[in-house]
Amino acid sequence: MKYYVTTSIPYATGNPHIGNAIDWLYADVMARYKKQQGFEVAYTAGSDEHGSKIYEKAVAAGAKPEDFVEAVVPIIQGGHKLINSQYTHFARTHNKQHIEVAQILWRQMGDDIYKSNYKGWYCVGCEEFKTETEVKEHAGVCPLHDKKYEQLEEENYFFRLSKYNEQVLALIESGEFEVIPDYRKTEILNVLKDGLIDLSISRPKSKLPWGIPVPGDDTQVMYVWFEALMNYITVLGYPDGEDFKKFWPTDLQIVGKDNLRFHAAIYPAMLLSAGLPVLKRLFVHGHLTVDGKKMSKTIGNIVTTEAVVGKYGVDAFRYFFLRHVSSYNDGDFSWTAFDAAYNNELANELGNAVQRTAAMVERYQDGIIGATPAAEHDSAPVAEAITECHFDRALDHIWDQVRGLNQYIDTERPWEIAKLGDRDHLRDVLAYQVGCLLEIADLLAPFLPDTAEKIKHIFESGTIKLLETTLFPKATAGQ
Repeated sequence: MKYYVTTSIPYATGNPHIGNAIDWLYADVMARYKKQQGFEVAYTAGSDEHGSKIYEKAVAAGAKPEDFVEAVVPIIQGGHKLINSQYTHFARTHNKQHIEVAQILWRQMGDDIYKSNYKGWYCVGCEEFKTETEVKEHAGVCPLHDKKYEQLEEENYFFRLSKYNEQVLALIESGEFEVIPDYRKTEILNVLKDGLIDLSISRPKSKLPWGIPVPGDDTQVMYVWFEALMNYITVLGYPDGEDFKKFWPTDLQIVGKDNLRFHAAIYPAMLLSAGLPVLKRLFVHGHLTVDGKKMSKTIGNIVTTEAVVGKYGVDAFRYFFLRHVSSYNDGDFSWTAFDAAYNNELANELGNAVQRTAAMVERYQDGIIGATPAAEHDSAPVAEAITECHFDRALDHIWDQVRGLNQYIDTERPWEIAKLGDRDHLRDVLAYQVGCLLEIADLLAPFLPDTAEKIKHIFESGTIKLLETTLFPKATAGQ
């Protein structure tokens, strides 16, 4: 059994933002879950290394573009490591493999690529041409980058996107290519029903010298988003690589909502044009706000992954953003909410259940657990939620078990049973508590891998092995 999951790749312009980290968390949870089920998994990440944005950043820094991205890529890889995101493959769009395969795929698209004149509005920040409607709607200024659109007139290569409109529409409507959640599916279906238009997919090299040369025309470079979408193919060693033969097509692609059109309409059309099977499923998540406001350097409300992990730890970061940020909709972060989740749920509920159980086995049974019955709670809702990329709901179900265990401890009152001297009953109660915690650890493994391992370390051998500290030491609110 194989499973291929991937995320959109961030521009190699600097430190990845916390929205990238959410992408990676979702992919990492799915990869770990599938491995737990016995699948062989490919989880690919990467860095998007071409285009105007990077070229301008490099020029401003007084560096060659290739040197600039070489300095940034380790920062992106470090962002994965910081949150324990364990990708199996890392795509570099400026490496030889990607460049060569991107040119192969361009050629495979044959007559679907043609040359023509283009005049229109362009946003460097988005690396995207904009329609007259979009420009008027936003009064000529990109709302994402607070920068005026540029009007360009140039000769470019175009992709016959309109040719594949009905085919992509049929794939989504039939469910052969699934877009979740449903309202994102409706959103892209409306775009398709309005009709797709052909797209400019190159820039003159005289205006943008940093990009992959168009095959057979050194005066043009591929438009960055067009070749970047190919990374999911190139990273597996297309066309002859064993990983490509084993893992293609993509089982799950994870992107933010601003990438919906690229990945649900343009990318499938590119695959169809190249004669490749389309991806099976696209999961589109929302964006993150801070205290109800968009993150902005001007406002000064930027929250970094480093700041959160540095204060609360990796698994606490994973827990908050997987459970308390909506998987399907926009979510919000505040230090107050994070602190409450950490202290009330991780420390008081999970941490306390582990600590109380271990302490009682140590005190009343000299650390010997004895035979541990297998807990038999219904884990189907957790599996179903993960399958539907409802990661927040999956953790809700797991936390029902955490709270149920605490309620069991408070109801059974093992300390009272110990006073009565009923050793058999006490052993059964404590063994049940341990069994529940081991079951919770298994369920938590894809979400909080370090925490799950610690719980197993304490209880799994049949003899208590205490940790040097509690699972989640109490933290003070704020930065």
